[in-house]
Amino acid sequence: MALEITDGNIKEILDTDLPVMIDFWAAWCGPCRMVGPSVEALAEEFEGKAVIGKVDVDNNPDTAAEFGIRNIPTILYFKNGEVADKVVGVVPKDQLSNKLEALM
Repeated sequence: MALEITDGNIKEILDTDLPVMIDFWAAWCGPCRMVGPSVEALAEEFEGKAVIGKVDVDNNPDTAAEFGIRNIPTILYFKNGEVADKVVGVVPKDQLSNKLEALM
């Protein structure tokens, strides 16, 4: 299951040697609901190899603002605490997976 990432725990989540994938979403967002199952599946597939989480932009506006999230769904990929890649909109699960594998 993808981690719930908040304004309060984002810094500790990014403080890892593992690649991190974060899905910025909202409950009212139709395209976000389309990407959600892929994110959840990847969280299981990459357990122990990567950190995968979700940020509800409505409940965590500081984190969304910090990373300049203007459209959702937006998925950011981090390596060593820095943004390494980005996907905006609905994309296939294999594309999300390939980007994550590229950071390993």
